[in-house]
Amino acid sequence: MTTGQNHHPSAVAPEDGGEWLPVLDVPAPAPQRRWTVLVRWLLLIPQFVVVWALGVAAFFVTVVGWFAALFTGRLPDGIFRFLGSVLAYTTRVHAGAALLVDSYPPFSFAAPDYPVRIEVRATPLNRLAVLFRLFLVIPAAVVASLLQSGWAAVSWVFWLVALVLGRLPAPLYGATAAVARYSFRLNAYAYLLTPAYPKGLLGDAPSAGSTTSASAERAAAPSGTRPLLLDTTAKVLLVLFLLLGLAGHVVNATTDYDADRRDGFSTTP
Repeated sequence: MTTGQNHHPSAVAPEDGGEWLPVLDVPAPAPQRRWTVLVRWLLLIPQFVVVWALGVAAFFVTVVGWFAALFTGRLPDGIFRFLGSVLAYTTRVHAGAALLVDSYPPFSFAAPDYPVRIEVRATPLNRLAVLFRLFLVIPAAVVASLLQSGWAAVSWVFWLVALVLGRLPAPLYGATAAVARYSFRLNAYAYLLTPAYPKGLLGDAPSAGSTTSASAERAAAPSGTRPLLLDTTAKVLLVLFLLLGLAGHVVNATTDYDADRRDGFSTTP
């Protein structure tokens, strides 16, 4: 089963030794209207409210799905469809916020013509992995948190570049798309929509036996993220995101610790 409007008729080649991974399709870098780039995050405020509400609903539905999957080894069809639709909706909004696409996301689960699409497949789940999913997801969640924090720290630079050039250059697009895809796969795993652990942060390998260049293969691909081919600059940016995210967390932890110490001293008789 696929998530309805997010299904692509073409099969996706298994990755990593035959394991199928959830697919994110985002259009290749293209010109964007500068005025929408200028006010992108303001325009998306209503969408952020909807995403927050859907996230709350998805949390409770996931809890129900966790109990069901623990006993049956799979998500019930209705829960799978709902969580898949929520994931598709939030992914569309996040892609727009990250300047990966210029089209405004619709206020609807069904968006067959929207350029950002996902594909997840209903797959039997390992009950033991379901039981410990909350703990298993922690390492990937930490990586995603560092990536998102690091991207946020430099997002204003990406915004300025897109505002001046009217598009995201390929390395900036590639690094941002890699963060978006990893976060999408993390959410799919957390929602129990897939047994596949999030991976592929540094992009995909060129097709086996291909004699074309990475840029030519990327141009011929049906989307900018299938396959996701990253150049050296994009990979360096991903490492930078991780380092900036780590530095930010360390600074925040240190600041909070110092504030707690000062508060403790001030209340000491």
